[in-house]
Amino acid sequence: MSFTLAIVGRPNVGKSTLFNRLVGRKIALVDDLPGVTRDRRVHAAKLYDLKFDVIDTAGLEEVDSASLEGRMRAQTEAAIGEADLILFLVDAKAGITPTDVTFADLARRSGKPVILVANKAEARGAESGMYDSYALGLGEPCPISSEHGQGFPDLRDAIVDAMGEERVFPDEHVKPSADDSVAVTIPATPRSMDDLVGDDIDDPDAEDVPAYDSSKPLRIAIVGRPNAGKSTLVNTMVGEERLLTGPEAGITRDSISVDWEWNGRKIKLFDTAGLRRKSRVQGKLEKLSVGDALRAIRFAEVVIIVLDATIPFEKQDLQIADLIIREGRAPIIAFNKWDLVENRQMVLADLREKTERLLPQIRGIRAVPISGERNQGIDKLMAAVATTDEVWNRRISTGRLNRWMEGVITHHPPPAVAGRRLKIKYITQVKTRPPGFVISCSRPEAFPTSYVRYLSNGLRETFDMPGVPIRVVLRTSDNPFAGRAKKKR
Repeated sequence: MSFTLAIVGRPNVGKSTLFNRLVGRKIALVDDLPGVTRDRRVHAAKLYDLKFDVIDTAGLEEVDSASLEGRMRAQTEAAIGEADLILFLVDAKAGITPTDVTFADLARRSGKPVILVANKAEARGAESGMYDSYALGLGEPCPISSEHGQGFPDLRDAIVDAMGEERVFPDEHVKPSADDSVAVTIPATPRSMDDLVGDDIDDPDAEDVPAYDSSKPLRIAIVGRPNAGKSTLVNTMVGEERLLTGPEAGITRDSISVDWEWNGRKIKLFDTAGLRRKSRVQGKLEKLSVGDALRAIRFAEVVIIVLDATIPFEKQDLQIADLIIREGRAPIIAFNKWDLVENRQMVLADLREKTERLLPQIRGIRAVPISGERNQGIDKLMAAVATTDEVWNRRISTGRLNRWMEGVITHHPPPAVAGRRLKIKYITQVKTRPPGFVISCSRPEAFPTSYVRYLSNGLRETFDMPGVPIRVVLRTSDNPFAGRAKKKR
């Protein structure tokens, strides 16, 4: 049986840095500005031979409960309630503050085992702050440096002492030494957009197409402009106040993942920071938040674009949709705040017309009116998500594709360019997620864009693939005699 560890403390003591170190990846946003973390984030972690779940929390502050900081504190208190062990972080460099004393009492009253951790112990003058921390009454401090990876063998031993070997080593396996260094994996660089993205098909010429597995886990990212209601939607889906919400725009900063189950299917939801126009993105912290949201989009399979139904289709909404399409993700539009709309039938007809007109590059995109706050339309939204994911994974056999292509060429053959007719030899699907097709033809560079678009729309309509990106690449077959001079007789 694993255990859960919560990292708590006042703002800017290094909680997110320690979280990233334990997780082994730079997941949580880190900045010198206090109060960067707002939501609680849970992730699997490892410290040498210890495996556990770790919770990153917002900094504890003494504020009014109705304020944004007060709601952040409520999220931290919820994390303390979920945890089996509390790491109470203090800044050894800055010393102990009255806020540390107040919240040390809160951690002690929780009844959970508490480990006092003196972070930034590598700094000059940190010893005095570490000795001052004895006054908190939480026992002997464990000096570490989250940024430089120092002191973690002692932290590992302190966790084992606090939890007991029976809890941390349930399988009674041989415990390796803690002399090895803590490994931190640097996140991979986001991939560049290729001509054809997606998952490779092992054998494109195989006629047996595997059936869609509707029980497999699904990753869904929730994106949109600030204050569109993304976090409220996620809270309604999971049935608890899991994420911080409020009337203020831009509350969410990190991309927070939440595990959920819908109709027996495991789903991981990613709530993301609001995406503003590039010209309005200011400061290092907001740039980090936007980068985190873009990584969530690339990691997801289906992306729900949340639009405010009262002010839909702003320029930024269309740019977000175009970004998702270029990344090859499966998009869904959710018209949120539907409870505020009057004349719903007329407004819905107008929104559907605008969707088709303003997003012509992805015909048939599914759009569902919802109210995240009042739990209206969520089942319809998830049904649209499941259908779109099935289309996004669709595989069409080479035989069906070429029979379709024969009819297309008969009805509307490729045009002649410079007096020479273009020829299409065959078509095959080489990728899924999204569907990607390769057409073997003569002179691919001479094919008009309009004819390629005609073929893409034909594939979408004939094989029932609405609402997902379709990639079509033209190539010519290699001529073994190209460049070979004629032999003299």
